[in-house]
Amino acid sequence: MKYDFTSIMNRRGMDALAVDGIDHMVPGAVVDPEFDVIPMSVADMNFPTVPTVPAAIIARAQHPAYGYFIPREEYYEAIIRWQTRRNGAVGLTKEHIGYENGVLGGVVSALNVFCSKGDKVLVHSPTYVGFTGSLTNNGYRIVHSPLRQDSQGVWRMDFEDMERKLTEQHIHAAILCSPHNPCGRVWERWELEQAMELFRKHGVWVVSDEIWSDILLRGNRHIPTQSVSEDARNRTVALYAPSKTFNLAGLVGSYHIAYNPWLRDRLEKETSLSHYNSMNVLSMHALMAAYSPEGEQWVEELCQTLTGNIDFACDYIKAHFEGVEVFRPQGTYMLFLDCGKWCRAHGKTPEELLLAGARVGVIWQSGAGFQAPDHIRMNLALPLSRVEEAFRRLDRYVFNPPKEAEACQ
Repeated sequence: MKYDFTSIMNRRGMDALAVDGIDHMVPGAVVDPEFDVIPMSVADMNFPTVPTVPAAIIARAQHPAYGYFIPREEYYEAIIRWQTRRNGAVGLTKEHIGYENGVLGGVVSALNVFCSKGDKVLVHSPTYVGFTGSLTNNGYRIVHSPLRQDSQGVWRMDFEDMERKLTEQHIHAAILCSPHNPCGRVWERWELEQAMELFRKHGVWVVSDEIWSDILLRGNRHIPTQSVSEDARNRTVALYAPSKTFNLAGLVGSYHIAYNPWLRDRLEKETSLSHYNSMNVLSMHALMAAYSPEGEQWVEELCQTLTGNIDFACDYIKAHFEGVEVFRPQGTYMLFLDCGKWCRAHGKTPEELLLAGARVGVIWQSGAGFQAPDHIRMNLALPLSRVEEAFRRLDRYVFNPPKEAEACQ
């Protein structure tokens, strides 16, 4: 490979929540001094970003003026080129693109256009924890429609449940997570078509969080929600960012795509009300550098690396962790482990399991905040050598400890 996905990057002392905020990610965690920390919780990557990004930031930072600015035309051109090449966007222009400090802020702004405070919003569960916090903090009531696993373990939307809740609870706004976090589904076109037909039938506006759209495994293809029909194009606000793809969350900077002019005008007004939803000049240059031909090549190598990590982890779990079940994700770099059977067989709670992993330096994340208390979410965006070491520790000390060691716990 051209790019480095094998070196172990030391992030300690560099403002990283993943390594300097362990108590925040796993409350009560105590890491045994003999183990170093392997960060597998918060959804950022332990890889250096594509070299064009720091080069662009350094070049701009060398000019000693950082005053008021307007976005460059190249910023919009980079987004249009990226969305056209990777997602098949048709007719996307500068006018359709709006800045957002973050995807979650964009979700709330869109709901503020669609809804009144106190309204119900349909969200699939398991549910990204950020949706829960953002919606409840802003006065919206979440109605969960559980995803169901089919006979092959594939997470599927329950269209009957969705329609029943839309009609019985008079819901007129919904959130799609595509690809889905934390389940790792990359929705097929027919699934999105069926969901969007339901939303059309019942007059439901849609917010589609597509921040994970570049992280695709084993040749899966992302289908933008807005692309499945003309009605979907006009009914949906789609949200994107380079942050998940290129590890830029700390720079802040996302964007929405809205084709419907009525919706676009109201969304622009809503996002302006705080006077804080403003682009950072360095994040603008970072996006342009990321959404480049070199950035695209880097993403292709990243997805190959992540596919290898996912394959190793899922195969290891199947071979060594009896009672732990996992769906092999199609997108994202997160595993969502169902540890319920293992916990019941060993008389442990999921919280005890989480802390046992943290004790040997594996910092993973409780599924409770995702409406799945028997689950643990696990980030695999780090060098394969670190993934292998994490699973060796979990095997030896957590899931299959010697009997005498288990008795002492």
